[in-house]
Formats: sequence, structure tokens, C-alpha cells
Amino acid sequence: MTTIESMSPRLRARRGWTALVVAVLAQTAGTAFVSTPAFLIPLLHTERGLTLAQAALLAATPTLGMVLTLVLWGALADRVGEKWVIAGGLALTALAAVGAMTAVGYPALAGFLLLGGAASASGNSASGKVVVGWFAKDRRGLAMGIRQMAQPLGVTVAAVSVPGLAAFGGIGLAFLLPAILTGLLAVLCAVLVMNPPRVPRPAIVDAGQSIDAKRAANPYRGGGFLWRIHAVSVLLVVPQFTLSTFGLVWLVTQLHWMPLAAGLLIGLAQFIGAVGRIGVGVLSDRVGSRVRPLRWVAVSAVVAMLAVAIAGAAGWQAGAIVLVIAMTVTVADNGLSFTSVAEMSGPAWSGRALGVQNTGQFLAASAITPLVGLLIGVVGYPLGFAVVALFPLAAIPLVPRSDAEHDRL
Repeated sequence: MTTIESMSPRLRARRGWTALVVAVLAQTAGTAFVSTPAFLIPLLHTERGLTLAQAALLAATPTLGMVLTLVLWGALADRVGEKWVIAGGLALTALAAVGAMTAVGYPALAGFLLLGGAASASGNSASGKVVVGWFAKDRRGLAMGIRQMAQPLGVTVAAVSVPGLAAFGGIGLAFLLPAILTGLLAVLCAVLVMNPPRVPRPAIVDAGQSIDAKRAANPYRGGGFLWRIHAVSVLLVVPQFTLSTFGLVWLVTQLHWMPLAAGLLIGLAQFIGAVGRIGVGVLSDRVGSRVRPLRWVAVSAVVAMLAVAIAGAAGWQAGAIVLVIAMTVTVADNGLSFTSVAEMSGPAWSGRALGVQNTGQFLAASAITPLVGLLIGVVGYPLGFAVVALFPLAAIPLVPRSDAEHDRL
């Protein structure tokens, strides 16, 4: 059987980098679809008569769809491989985007957003699994940092395109670009992505007899490392989704920016955050730990959210710069936690474990988006942002002390 170790370094590198590039593009396309409703909030709230909480609830619908299917897509990737899971999910997302373009009424729009989110979840579990499968451990932080660029890049695409498209052609036209991107990437994944060689599942014998048996065993038994990483990730996703969802609205309604200019600034912040994920991934490779940099990010997120709250209370126009810094900091943890989960769970479980990882994050995002919208509506943006700072504060003591158990991959 072909293994990664038996391949020439050049062949392994070529296939790995091809898979990584396509995975990033695929995840970017899926994220662009999921993020599009968030950048329709100003239109829905200020021109269509929805309350901020109602508009935020509609924006959270794709994320709710993702929650319903993340583990299922991950389990399917564990069983049949990553290539067709990603390609098939993107094709279904493209169909949902076309449906959103032609939807009549908010209930129909919400239905297509729910279905599109459920389909786009295929890339979240499977693309991380395929990247980890092709890269050695000492390069995995870099590779997963690059892969994790996809989420902020997808938000960047939505931030830059949606305000202008929606102003020109309404809600339906805002989904044109996601429809094109997801359809195109479905084809590219089917053509270019190759699954990494699969590790055979041996018969499980007495504990400790076989490293392969250990890799195939349930990683959630015998320790709380994975559960702690999942919990930390749920807490750290709250400031990330708060800023990506309400940052544009804050700039428009509180600092009185034009929607297009605000969208461009949010796009810039997401791009900087994407590059920052690579830097944090390289840092984790250099220090030989995923959890130490994860703890540093959690501390930085607390400071960043409090800084945004103070800037909002003072009404500083310079608060826009603080927002960019905060958005960069609050997206930095994803690559670290993803890599840690994949390494700990092993090749036989990584699809499901990454599905659980994403499920927790997006379940929190689905709940927190309308709840933060309601909170801001009651207490205002500064106090709302200050409350959100409590979530990364709670994450700090939950970060595991060491990566000692990372011996499955």
C-alpha cells in the first residue's frame, strides 16, 4: 500500500501544496456564501425595517445549517475520503446560492441560507483533514495557518462585494458571486484534489501493543485534552463572530462611515487577519507547541475587545484602527486549535473530531449572533463589546498546559 513515507519528497510536496491551495480556495468560496447575509444587515435594518436582532438572526441562518451537518460531513470524509466530500458540498452550496438569488420573502431566503450552510460545512471538516494528511508535523502549523486564511478571506470577499452588489441590485444580486465561486471550486476540487494515502484500520488488540491500534482508538477516551480545546475554541469564537458580524454595522451607525468604505475596511481587516494566521502557525512550529500560542491569543483577545469597547464609548474615529487590530487578533486562534485537534485525534478520527470542533464553534456563533444583536440593542455597542471580552477571559484557564499527548499524527 502507498504511504506518504514511501513517496518521493517532491511528489509529496506537489500533491500537498496542490491540495492546500484548492482547499483554501474552496473554503474561501464557502465562507463567502455563509458570510454574505452578515453584510446585508445594514440594508435589512436601516432600509427594510427589520430590527437588529431580526437581521442578525437571518444572518446566523447559514451558520445554523453548518451546525447540523459538520460531524456528518467529517464522518463521511473519514469513510470515503475528502475529495468528493468537498466537491459535492460546494456543488450543493452553489445551488443554494442560486436559490437565495431567486427567493421571494424572508422565510424562503432563510430556507436556502440554511441549506447552503449545511452544504458548505463539507469543506470545514474535509479540507482541514486533507491538509493535515499531506503535511508532516513540523510543517503542519504553517500549512494549517495557510488553510485557515480561508475564513477571513471569505469574509473579505463578502465584505468587499456585498454592499455594492446589494446597493445596485438588492438582496438577490448579493449572492451572485458566491454562486459563481462555489460552482467553480466544486469543479476544481473534483479535478485537482487527491486524497492523502489512507491509514488502514487494524484490529484493535491489547492497549499499547500497536501504534496503529492507538491511532485508530477513540481519542475522546482516556483524557480531556480534546474537550478542553473544543471548549476554548467555542469561547474564542464569540469575539471573532461578534466583530465580523457587527463591525460593519458599528462603523456605519456609530462612526457614520459609508457602507462601501466600511466594507472595504472590514475586508482589509480580514485580509490582515488571514496573513496573521500564517504567522501564528509558523510560530507554533517554531516553539513546538500549539497550546502556548493559543493561550497568548486568548489573552490578546481580551485586551482587544476591551480596547474596542473603550474606543466606542469615547466615539473615536480612530476606533476604526482599533477594530482592525481586534479583528486581526480574534481570528488568530483557529489554525492553532484545528491543528491541535487533528494531531490529537489521528487520521482515523480527524474528520469527526474536526466536525465536532466546528460544530461547537458554529453552534456558538449561531446563538451568539442574535443574542449579541439583542444585547447591543439594549445596552449599546461599548458595553456589549465589553461583555464579549468575558468569553476569551474564561478561555484562558481552560487552555491545556502542554501538547504532550500529540503523538497520533
